[in-house]
Amino acid sequence: MARVSTSVASKARKNKVLKMAKGYRGGRSRLYKTADESVEHALVHAYYGRKQRKRTFRALWIARINAATRQRNTSYSVFVNALVKSNIRLNRKILADLAVQDERAFSAVFDKAMVTG
Repeated sequence: MARVSTSVASKARKNKVLKMAKGYRGGRSRLYKTADESVEHALVHAYYGRKQRKRTFRALWIARINAATRQRNTSYSVFVNALVKSNIRLNRKILADLAVQDERAFSAVFDKAMVTG
């Protein structure tokens, strides 16, 4: 059986890693071994960051809704409970956007929820 040369595939694999390491300082962008470690580390952090971004945005939305409901002399939990009871199905992202961008619309949703809920 003939000997198989993997030079093309291994060179492509190394170039892919070095391309991903572009912009890193020193040997991290030029030396394959250190670049590979740096890219692997960066990819792990990127994965973790995508999960964390969802948590931080949800916390931000809740804080904004809470601030808007406190201006109306009630708490976030009471407001969300009233939304559920009145069957108003708006997610926290939309509610936070209304609270920041459109005060009148948020007030309408708030009043509707508190009256029926």
